[in-house]
Amino acid sequence: MEGTIDGFRYGVVTPVAAYLMACLGGALGLRCIVRSLIDSGSFRAGWSALGAASIGCGIWTMHFIAMIGFRVRETRIGYHVGLTVLSLAVAVAVVGIGVFLVGRRGAGRGALPLAGAVTGLGVAAMHYLGMAAMRFNGSIEYNALLVALSVLIAVVAATAALWAAVTLRGFLSSLAASLVMGLAVSGMHYTAMAAVGVHVHGATSWAGDNPTSLLLPMLIGPVIFLLLAGVVVMFDPLLVLGDGEWNRPAPKEPAETSKRQVSRSWSGG
Repeated sequence: MEGTIDGFRYGVVTPVAAYLMACLGGALGLRCIVRSLIDSGSFRAGWSALGAASIGCGIWTMHFIAMIGFRVRETRIGYHVGLTVLSLAVAVAVVGIGVFLVGRRGAGRGALPLAGAVTGLGVAAMHYLGMAAMRFNGSIEYNALLVALSVLIAVVAATAALWAAVTLRGFLSSLAASLVMGLAVSGMHYTAMAAVGVHVHGATSWAGDNPTSLLLPMLIGPVIFLLLAGVVVMFDPLLVLGDGEWNRPAPKEPAETSKRQVSRSWSGG
C-alpha cells in the first residue's frame, strides 16, 4: 500500500535549521577558497581542503537535519550507518574536485562548467546515497522528472558557488553568495524529496530506531568541524578584512612630499 509521507514533522524548525547549516558551510567554504587564491605559500592546499570540507559538511548536515523532519506514518525509519558516512565522504570529495579544478584553471569557459557539473552531480549523488541509506518496512519510488530537476538545480547551484568562490573577494559579497547558495541547496533537497513516493510492505510497522536517535550522533562530528572551521576563519585577519589591506592600492604620497623630491633632484641633492 502507499505510505503517507510527512516531510515537515517538526514544522519549519528542520527546514530553517537545515538552511542555516548550508549557509554556514557555504560561507566558511567560500572564505577559505578566497584565502587559498591569495596565498601563494605552502598553506594554499590546506585552505582549499578546508573550504571543500566546509562546503561538503554543510551540504551533508543540511540534508540529514532536513531528514529528521521526514517520516512515513505507517512505518518507522532507520539509517544504514555505512552508507550515511559514505554520503558524507562523497560530498566532501566532489566539492574538493570542483575547488581544485577552478583553483588551478580559474573560472574560464571550460573549467567552470566542468567543475560545476562534477560537483553538482556529486552533491546529487550524496543526496540519493543518503536516501538509499534509509531502512524501513517498504520501498521508495521516484518521479523521474523531479529527480532530473533536482540534479539540474544541484549542478546550477554548484556552478554558481564555484564561480562566487573564485570571483568574489569581499566579505559581504561572499556572505550574500552563501545565503543564495544555502537557498539553492535547500531547494535542491526539497525538490528531490518531492519526487519521493513510498510503498509500504504490509500494515506492520518496522521496529527500527527513530531517525533522531540515529542521526543526531552522526551530526555531532560535522557540526563540531564547522564550528572549529569558523574559529579558524575568524582568527585569520585576511579573511576578516574581506577587501582589506591585502586588496587595497598603495597609498599615494602627499603633493608637498612629491614637490620636495622633484626640487631636490633638480638641485642635485
